[in-house]
Amino acid sequence: MGRSSRHRSRETPPRRAVARIAEIAAAGDGVAIVDGARIYAPLTAPGDVVEIDIRGGRGEVIALKEAGPHRAAAPCRHYGQCGGCSLQHVTRAFYRDWKRARVVDALAREGLGEAEVRPTLETPAASRRRATFAVRKLGDCAILGFNARRASEIVDLEDCLILDRNLADMLQALRALAATIDAGAFDLSVTQCENGLDAVAIGKIRTPEGRGRAALIEAARRAGIVRMTVNDEPIVAFAAPVVRFDGLAVTPPAGSFLQASREGEAALIGLVKEALAESRKIADLFSGCGAFALPLARTATVSAFDADRAAIAALATAAGAAQREGLNINPVKVEARDLFERPLSAKELKGFDALIFDPPRAGAEAQATAIAQSGVALVVGVSCNPKTFARDAVLLVSGGYRLSHVVPVDQFVYSAHVELVGIFRKG
Repeated sequence: MGRSSRHRSRETPPRRAVARIAEIAAAGDGVAIVDGARIYAPLTAPGDVVEIDIRGGRGEVIALKEAGPHRAAAPCRHYGQCGGCSLQHVTRAFYRDWKRARVVDALAREGLGEAEVRPTLETPAASRRRATFAVRKLGDCAILGFNARRASEIVDLEDCLILDRNLADMLQALRALAATIDAGAFDLSVTQCENGLDAVAIGKIRTPEGRGRAALIEAARRAGIVRMTVNDEPIVAFAAPVVRFDGLAVTPPAGSFLQASREGEAALIGLVKEALAESRKIADLFSGCGAFALPLARTATVSAFDADRAAIAALATAAGAAQREGLNINPVKVEARDLFERPLSAKELKGFDALIFDPPRAGAEAQATAIAQSGVALVVGVSCNPKTFARDAVLLVSGGYRLSHVVPVDQFVYSAHVELVGIFRKG
């Protein structure tokens, strides 16, 4: 006997409405005001008139009734289904200004609305050298791609317009590689290095042995992978992966953080070097494996700090190798240190004439508080989160710093994310 209808769960039917999109919110969704409430509708542009089904605060677009002036045709065939991009459907001019506005708005909310925010520095679309693909196995085959929008399904990518072309051209080979890994579902993180791909499979994966291991190694070779790692276990290294920071070679640890694109990284390095051109003793906080420390060491003495011991060791190795090769670089002092738990104090910062801090998305509240109490004359902040950057900027300003200017950098092309560089001067 079936269950009584009163025990069956029933989904509340949506409410249908026609609305005009007023703006795009920080996460990239359009916003319509319906009966005084903000309704978030993805893949819409300001001025669009759309028919939507409303559930809670979200609206599913049923039909585009009228295209607004900022709407453009999305160039990717996967767009709308794939969750990797959220802003292919707007004009370049709107997109560029919207990224800058994200920074302006974040600063204004913290009382820093008078700060100079310069035009957005753009990078090419097909430039992402680092991607984490979702993988699901189907028998002897694998689906490889990005998750669908707001869903657990995976969009099996045939191509990707945001990836570095060398990486995009290897999608089929990476799919074949994924098929040799003994797991039902996992992530495959891939970085395009100078000499090939660096790949790390992450998840509940059975350790490859015997023929399975041999098949994985052969598939890695065919995919142009120079180093293959499964979770924390090295599987094969045909060569040491190499990336270059302003021309200086580094072998990053497997799975280590790198900027999303070489072009974005070069833009950030250029802005940092320009700001610190006259500095001679610099602290690099949250240094990673040296994207800023190594270029700055060409003209200054640099001390680098990061919680990632493997990244710090890679930085030290790269600096030592550059010196032995006779390259123009000063010694780099390194220290493995958790700056969230043990931020450098004002006393420890004494003697530095400048510093750079590039924290994760959570920002660097404790470290910014300590910097505000210091006498360091020049501070450069790099961030991928305008909200936490603005919060930390207020701490610096309250300690006597002046926010000279901020430059947004668009290295996460077609996404709602924006990188930035901010320059602070004491007094």
